[in-house]
Amino acid sequence: MRNLKMTIQYDGSRYKGWQKQKEGEQTIQAKLENVLSRMTGEDIQVIGCGRTDAGVHADNYVANFHTNSTIPVEAMLDYLYEFLPEDIVVKTMKDTSERFHARYNVKSKTYVYSINNNKYRDVFNRKYVYHMNEKLNLDEMRKAAEVLIGTHDFKSFTSLKSDKKSTTRTINYINIKEEMGNIEIEVNGNGFLMNMVRIITGTLIEVGTGKLTPSDVVIILEEKKRSEAGPIAPAKGLCLKEVNY
Repeated sequence: MRNLKMTIQYDGSRYKGWQKQKEGEQTIQAKLENVLSRMTGEDIQVIGCGRTDAGVHADNYVANFHTNSTIPVEAMLDYLYEFLPEDIVVKTMKDTSERFHARYNVKSKTYVYSINNNKYRDVFNRKYVYHMNEKLNLDEMRKAAEVLIGTHDFKSFTSLKSDKKSTTRTINYINIKEEMGNIEIEVNGNGFLMNMVRIITGTLIEVGTGKLTPSDVVIILEEKKRSEAGPIAPAKGLCLKEVNY
């Protein structure tokens, strides 16, 4: 049996996220499985590198699936390109080790949150960028971001309600870049909790507008209460950029 690894790009605007849920709901996983099953004549189960929220995008999402099909990879890519919706593209595919697992083998992921901090929104990227015209203090945001680097209990930074799962994660770096009023918050970590990157972003925005200070972020991390952190930043500004194995 073959194990095929895919790199996928998708616009999450009209989807309920990556993971298939109820029958008939719009998800990336469901769309891929439907087309792959039709192509191979098998019941294909796609394994993703993790969940993405409804409305979140991906540039290099990684997934794998098993099949007995002997269809060449190039032919598979052409088939997927023809029959998947225009907002989902399988960029690469290759045969990989039987032991490869898109989720369990992940070492780190990189997300980028995009903010247009100019007076007016840009009509051409408005679906993929969060626009806010209140000027952000990036120096203070960078100080606050430093607080979050390392291994911590991020319970304050997740919408996850269950106490059964560990909320400890490691953030390797947070880079905040700005060019011509366009801000990118790049977050790399070994894994992320539900809504974690969007809540981190929302909290950093609160720091950038002066509603919170970097010292407040220290307390938020220690309190381990979701109610202490900032709001969830809108999904449309978030994109999964890279998955490392």
